[in-house]
Amino acid sequence: MPKAGAVAARGDVYSQTKRCIEIAANAITEAGFSLATMVRTRVMLVDISRWREAARAHGETFSSVKPACTFVEVKGFIDRDWLVEIEIDCLAWPET
Repeated sequence: MPKAGAVAARGDVYSQTKRCIEIAANAITEAGFSLATMVRTRVMLVDISRWREAARAHGETFSSVKPACTFVEVKGFIDRDWLVEIEIDCLAWPET
């Protein structure tokens, strides 16, 4: 795991995607939810031609959840070494 604030896996879309997913999954569980509450992901890439690398990492993690997923190309991120970013939407249902 990279040092806090360090760029994970420079140049490697697959590994950066896995790291983004790990960070998001930790935030989801810390908020008291589970990956089963996910309904949508947005994968933002600076080079859309590399979408298959991100899709492989996404599928390895979320194949059983199957959230709606959108891949988009963005001009860039704050740090030029970031190749991918992920947003995840979850829905919480009231306890019955």
